[in-house]
Parts: sequence; structure tokens; C-alpha cells
Amino acid sequence: LFIPQIPQEGGESSLHQLLEAFVSAGRVDHVAMVMGLHPQYLSSFWKTQYLLLRMDGPLPYHKRHYIAIMAAARHRCSYLVGLHMGEFLQVGGNPEWLRGLHCAPQKLRNLNEINKLLAHRPWLITKEHIEALLKPGEDSWSLAELVQALVLLTHYHSLASFVFGCGIKPKEEQDVGNSCWPPSPHSDSSPASDDSMGGSGGTDAMQEVEVLMERMKLLQENQREEEGVTQEEMATRFELEKTESLLVPSSDILDPSLQSNIRCFLEDPEFGYKDFTRRGEQAPPTFRAQ
Repeated sequence: LFIPQIPQEGGESSLHQLLEAFVSAGRVDHVAMVMGLHPQYLSSFWKTQYLLLRMDGPLPYHKRHYIAIMAAARHRCSYLVGLHMGEFLQVGGNPEWLRGLHCAPQKLRNLNEINKLLAHRPWLITKEHIEALLKPGEDSWSLAELVQALVLLTHYHSLASFVFGCGIKPKEEQDVGNSCWPPSPHSDSSPASDDSMGGSGGTDAMQEVEVLMERMKLLQENQREEEGVTQEEMATRFELEKTESLLVPSSDILDPSLQSNIRCFLEDPEFGYKDFTRRGEQAPPTFRAQ
């Protein structure tokens, strides 16, 4: 389990940090509540967040939050998108921009290409992508602005993985139970309840597992029927089946009605992860420092 047994002094330190957060911000978000079980990690995380979002830098505060929204939207992380939409408005951001990426300034929209590559296939980024953003013009980025923007993008791509891994989701989704994530540690739902897998999303996940298990069973039956099939051949077949199951697009991409509040911040929503190198195929060229 991710959550370990913490010593008493660690619990007191964590509680003190959470109380400070509540006093200063009036609330404690779910990420902080989960990280509160690891006080030292939470302390480092908050320092990083403060430096990125609150300290002096080339980017205005509202643009920093908008970039966080763009990054989280690439991974369909509704929790982070909603959180930073609220933060964006609190620091004076234009509500019109929240209608979608098409309503944001062209300068921010120009980040879309490098955002999607960083999120899904970072090995495809070249110096030309950087040069295009730095090219002099009305919507060009300064080097300092671009560095901060890229750090924000990568930070929130990673944080989205943490949110998914811990089952953190917006409060309204906890109440309705229609998300594909399991309840957060602070949900009122019992782990043994019928909706502990997150409603219909959990059902879909179970169906995918059942389909994969059926394929594995079929492979085993075929092995009994076929003579002379080597263990290596069976392993190859299984890897192929597993890869095909992983490459099936998720339902939120196939159904445009799902998570419309996230899709409005996406251009080219079908663009996603693709294996960096596959067995039997020539690997793409890479830059090696050593």
C-alpha cells in the first residue's frame, strides 16, 4: 500500500502543516490530505508549488494556472483542471478563457504542441519546437517565460499521475460516484460498498479485465490443441494481446459528451501515448548524453 504506518511525531508534524494550510487558504485540498501522511514529502511539495505559482517569475499568476489547466487536461485529470480553474479566477484570470483553449490568447495556444508531446511522447520533441516558440513576433515567448512554462507543464503532467494513482477526484464525483477512479481516502463510501470501484467506470474496468482473461484462456486452450508450439511463441502471443488491450482508446476519447469541461482545453484529443520502441521494430533515434 502507498499509505504506511506513520510514527506519532510524524502525525503531529503533518497535522501542524495541514492546520497552517487551512488557516492561510481556508481549505485543504485532497492532494495535501493524502500527502499529509508523509510530512517531509508534503513540505517539499508545498515549497515547490509555492515557488512555481506564487513567487516572482516572468509569467503572470493567472497564466501559470492556465498552463496547469492545459497540462492536466492532456491527461483528463478533472480534479486538477477544476482546482486550477478556481485558482485562475481567484488571481484575476479572464473567465472567458475558461470556455476553452480557443478563447485563450494565441501565445498560450502555441504551447499546445509541446504540451501534448511532453504529456504523451516526449522523445519526439526537437530543437525546432523550441525555436518556433522563441521566434520573434507578436506571440513569441521569451526564454525565461518558456522555461517556467515547461517546468509547469511537466510538473502537472507528473502530478496528474499522482492524483490518478491515489484515487483523488473532485468532491462532486465522490458524491455521485460516476468516476472511473476508486474513492479517495476521505470519501464517506465504505471500501466494501457496491460503488467502491467508482460506479460505471469500475464496471468498465472489470469488463476489460474479463476480456483479457478470456483471451488468455483461449491462448492456453490453443496451446493444448497445437503441438510443437514453443514457450517463446506463447509469450509472444500474450505480449501481442496485452499490447492490443492497452492501445484501446479510453471511453472519454470515443464519447465526445464525456468530460466536456476538459475536452474544451484540448486540441488534437486523439493524440496519446505510443510505445517508444516495440519488439521487432527499429527504435527511433535518441540523444544520448553518455
